Amino acid sequence: AEVIAKSTQSYAPDFPQPAHAEINPERFWQAACGASREATREAGRDPVQAVCLSSHGETFIPANREGVALAPAILNMDNRAASQAAWCERTLGRKRLFELTGLVVHPTYPIPKILWLREHRPDVYAATDRFLSVTDYVLRRLGLPPYIDYSLASRFLAFDVRRQKWSQEILDAVNLGAERLPIPVPAGTLAGKLSEDAGRNLGVAAGTKVVVGGHDQACGALGLGVLEKGRVSDSMGTYECVLAASDAPSLGDEALAACLNSYCHVVPGKFVTLAYFPAGMMVKWFAELLFGADADADAYDRLESECPAGVTGLCIAPHLIGTCNPDFNPRARGIIFGLRQGTNRGDIYKAILEGLACELAQVAESVAAVAGNFNDIYVTGGGSRSQVGLRLRAALTGRRLHLMQCQESVCLGAAILAGVACGVYSSIADAVSQAVREKSVVEPEPSLTAAYTRQKMQYRLLYSALAPVRDFGARTS
Repeated sequence: AEVIAKSTQSYAPDFPQPAHAEINPERFWQAACGASREATREAGRDPVQAVCLSSHGETFIPANREGVALAPAILNMDNRAASQAAWCERTLGRKRLFELTGLVVHPTYPIPKILWLREHRPDVYAATDRFLSVTDYVLRRLGLPPYIDYSLASRFLAFDVRRQKWSQEILDAVNLGAERLPIPVPAGTLAGKLSEDAGRNLGVAAGTKVVVGGHDQACGALGLGVLEKGRVSDSMGTYECVLAASDAPSLGDEALAACLNSYCHVVPGKFVTLAYFPAGMMVKWFAELLFGADADADAYDRLESECPAGVTGLCIAPHLIGTCNPDFNPRARGIIFGLRQGTNRGDIYKAILEGLACELAQVAESVAAVAGNFNDIYVTGGGSRSQVGLRLRAALTGRRLHLMQCQESVCLGAAILAGVACGVYSSIADAVSQAVREKSVVEPEPSLTAAYTRQKMQYRLLYSALAPVRDFGARTS
């Protein structure tokens, strides 16, 4: 696949008080419109045949019947609903919720936050017609129905992933009607066509088809060709996410113990099982500490060039905001162990990459134990630009890493869904065979694997050894 044009629009969250993370939904709308108009101008005479939306999950917007936002969007990183999440777990049971949704109870999901709104903002709750995710909010702004695909619906903590509909059992327990949530449909569904006004906002012709996309992780996996069991992707961004495709969700005790997520793919009849951890944020933190908030690609290249040749002997854990899989411990913190008088910034930078490779090795094993073993990982994201990081990841996981020609895998996945819906491709498999291309392969180096045996074991020991320190801090804070 060839990228004809692209555009990026950025926005930053607001933190009005501790544990709260919000954003004005208008920023989502303006970013979507601005990016679309700019990319369309860059594409020139090549006409846009379809628009397809993909988004991160969990963030939601309380909206009225006309789709107008009634309050700020509550972001996925928001943790205000801890007590409501605990109530959900007590009421429905951790295992039962996992069996239904493929998710482990956590304040990040919309259902606990909707309960928080009912308790703390009853005016907003009562006036809300639907609690919309980002994509269906944009659809409503385009004058289209509030459709949500199964993968994004799965991120609400109320979607029955086997039956592929809102779980009546969960909705009854929380006293919420399905009519107050978006309308679930398969990814790739035609949502409608753009009106004159909507087309003008996006910079494309009226009558252009709009296709329902999906969760960014699932769309990204599609853009990497992850359709069938045995194919696994790794999205190396702010968080690093390992995702395996399967014919059925992984909802057993082993998956629950590892706190894996297992839910609907954007590929019909397929599912994804994933685990993730904080990654790129640690690299960004270090680069900005040295070079300031505007650290650019040259700054990262400079750090890369200063990496020592061998094992650093340092042990760095990237848990700046706590851990993710398998324990989701908010009390965990970043660790730098083994500093010496001669330690320099190149050592620390490489040790961060070593720590990310150790973390990836653990996460990959958790996914493999549930979804089946794999020898190859198809990678995308900012982390894939580091050759040192790629060599370490391949060596410490013992798996081949495949870099793809198109690094915008989420956008490519959404384009594939749109292309199939418009008849450009006969099927998703046909689209993948034509559009997904490999660029290079990083093989695991046995000598490097052997060199890191001791440090890999040390990394595993460090986190558990610090448990008394974390517990003591929690008791005295």
